[in-house]
Amino acid sequence: MNAIATPRIARSVCPHDCPSTCALDVEVIDERTIGRVRGAKDDPYTAGVICEKVARYAERIHHPNRLTHPLRRIGKKGSGEFERISWDEAYDEIVARWLEIERSDGPEAIWPYFYAGTMGHVQRDGIERLRHARGYALQYDTICTGTAWPGFIAGTGVLAGPNPETMAESDCVVIWGTNAVATQVNVMTHAIRARKERGAKIVAIDIYRNGTMEQADMALVLRPGTDGALAVAVMHVLLRDGLADRAYMAEFTDFSSEFEAHLATRTPEWAAEITGLSVAEIEAFARLVGTTPKTYFRLGYGFTRQRNGSTSMHAALSVAAMTGSWQHHGGGAFHSNSGSWKLDKSMITGAEMGPGGRELDMCEIGKVLTGDRAALKGGGPVKALFIQNTNPVNVSPEQGLTRAGFAREDLFTVVHEQFMTDTARLADIVLPATMFLEHNDYYRRGGHTRLLYGPKLVEAPGECRSNFEVINELLRRLGSDHASMHLSDREVVAETFRRSGFGEFGEIEKRGFIDGAWPDEKARFADGFAWPDKRYRFEPDWDAVARLKGYTWVCDPSEMPRFADHWDVTERVDAETPFRLATSPSRSFLNSSFTETAGSQKRQPEPTVFIHPEDAADLGVADGDPVTLGNRRGEVALKAVFFEGMQRGVLIAEGIHPNSAHRNGQGINTLIGSDQVRPFGGAAFHDTSVWVRKG
Repeated sequence: MNAIATPRIARSVCPHDCPSTCALDVEVIDERTIGRVRGAKDDPYTAGVICEKVARYAERIHHPNRLTHPLRRIGKKGSGEFERISWDEAYDEIVARWLEIERSDGPEAIWPYFYAGTMGHVQRDGIERLRHARGYALQYDTICTGTAWPGFIAGTGVLAGPNPETMAESDCVVIWGTNAVATQVNVMTHAIRARKERGAKIVAIDIYRNGTMEQADMALVLRPGTDGALAVAVMHVLLRDGLADRAYMAEFTDFSSEFEAHLATRTPEWAAEITGLSVAEIEAFARLVGTTPKTYFRLGYGFTRQRNGSTSMHAALSVAAMTGSWQHHGGGAFHSNSGSWKLDKSMITGAEMGPGGRELDMCEIGKVLTGDRAALKGGGPVKALFIQNTNPVNVSPEQGLTRAGFAREDLFTVVHEQFMTDTARLADIVLPATMFLEHNDYYRRGGHTRLLYGPKLVEAPGECRSNFEVINELLRRLGSDHASMHLSDREVVAETFRRSGFGEFGEIEKRGFIDGAWPDEKARFADGFAWPDKRYRFEPDWDAVARLKGYTWVCDPSEMPRFADHWDVTERVDAETPFRLATSPSRSFLNSSFTETAGSQKRQPEPTVFIHPEDAADLGVADGDPVTLGNRRGEVALKAVFFEGMQRGVLIAEGIHPNSAHRNGQGINTLIGSDQVRPFGGAAFHDTSVWVRKG
C-alpha cells in the first residue's frame, strides 16, 4: 500500500488586487500540486485570517480550464476558435507584426496594457520595459486609484498613515466607504479585536447595508456620492458644539476663519437633504467621533468611485484633522501606505532605456480603440495591444466601446492570460500565463506596512510562462537589450532590494518580509504633515498634488472647490434614468478573477441587482424577476433581488460576472461612463444613472 505523502507547509503571499496582501501558509503536496491555503498566524496583520476565495486556491491553480499552450485565432474575432501553436510560432508572429507596425505607423501605435491581476512588481511592472526599449505608448494608470489617492494627498501631502494594526488599540473605528468583510477581511479582524478588548465602537458608512454594516454599532446608509456632504456637516457640528480641537488645528492645520464661515452653512439639515440620513444620525456620528479622541478612520476606495470621489476623500479625511485624532496612538486616518515605500524599481521597469511614447488613459481604452481623437492625444490609431494582468473587455468602463474596438480587424491583439477571459476570446494570439505559486516575486502592502517575498513553490502546468519570461523573450527577438533580461525573476527581486537599500536578499528570503513601518509618531504626523509648511490642508492645493504625483489635469483647476466640501458633479438622475447604480465588489469575486472557480460560482451563480421592494412595486417587478438596466451607453440583463438595506432609487449590482453570464451578453460595465473623472482622471464605477424595466 502506497504511503500518503505529508504536505510541507511553505510561506507565500496573496498576489491579488487587495490592500491586505495576506501572508499565506500553503500546503505543497508535490512539485505540481497544492492543498489547503491558510492565513499565516505569525503575520501581525494577516493574523491567520484570509478570505474564502484564496483559502480555496487549489480550485483555481488546478482548474481544468486553465490555458496551458499558446493559441492562434482561426475564426472570427470573438468566436473562440483557436488552434494550438508553439511558443516559437507565437513569438515569431508577434515580433513580425510589431516590427511591421513600428515601420508603418510608428512605435506609439503599439500599446502594452496591464493592471493588477498580480500585485507582484516583477511580474506586473516588467511590461514597462517594452515602452522604454521600443518607444511604445505609455499607460496613464487611473482605473483604481485615480480618484482616491489625490484626495488623501491633498490633505496630508503623502499617501501614508498610522499602522493599521493600531486599529485594535482604538476606542472607535470608522470604516468609511469599504465593505471590509468582502474586500479586506483583515480590517475587520483588528476592528473586532478593538471592540472585544476595549469596548470600541465600530461605525460603518456605505450606500447599502452590507456585511460590514451588519457588524457595526452605528451604520450610516447614505445616498451614493454624498459622503462629502456628511463629512462637512460633521465638521459643522464639531465646531458648533465645541468638539473640534482648535489647539491642534492652530498648530497642525491651515484652519481659517474663512473655512469656519464656509462650514457654518453646511448644517446637518442641509446634509440630511443631500445624503438621505436623518439630522439625528449625522449629529450622533459627530458626537461620537468628537468625544472619542482615539478614533481610527479607515477610508476605503468605494466611496471615491464617484465623479466627486477625490473631494469626498479629502472631506472625510478632514474630519480626523478637526478632531485631532492623529495625536493619539490608535487614532488618525488611513487609506494606503503606498507612498511610504522608497523603492528603486529601475531594474524592473527599464526606465533608463528611453521615455516611451504618448501616454494613453487606460480608462479610455474604448475611446482609444474606436478612434477618439482626444483620447488618442492627437496621434494615429492604436494598431496593436499586448495585454497582461487585466481583462478590459470585461472590467473597463463603457464596455460597448471597448468591445467595438477589440473587434477591429486591423487591430492585432496579444493576450497573456491564465483563462480564456472575455478579452482573450477577442485576441489574435493567446499565451498561457503562470500563477503566483509558479514564479518568484515580491509584494508591497498598500493596506499595511510590510513588503513580502513570494517564492516559486510548484511547477506550472503545460507550457505556461511567466510575464517576466515572456517580456524578456520578446525584447530579445525585437533586438533590444537590458540588464534585467540576463537575470532570473528571483535575481531581479534581489537586485531591486539591493538598489532600494533593504539589505542582503538571503536574509530577507529566510524571514519572508521587510517591515517598512514608520515610527508611530511619524505615521501620525506628530511633527507635522508632509506639505512644506507641515500643515494639514483644509484648503487643498490641487495643483501641488498634481506636481507631486505627476498627475495630468482633466479639467480647469478653477472648477475645484476651494475648501473641503460636497461637490455636486455626480451623474444626474432624471425622468429617463431615475436610478443610481453602483457596481459594488462581491465577496465571491475579485474584479473578474475567481469567476471561474466552483466555490465562487456556487455562492454567486448569476448576475443580480439589488432593488428596493418599494421601487420594484412601482415597476411591477417581483423578487427574482428578470430585469434590464439601461442608459445611453447600452443595456444589461440581470435578476432582481429585493433588498431593503439601501435608500430608494439606489441599485446595487455586486461583482463583475463574465459578459456571457448576462442573458444579452453585455457585462455590467456596459453602463459605466469612461469620461475622465475630475481632477486627474479615473473611473466612476459607482456613479451611473439608469432606467429599469421588467424582462
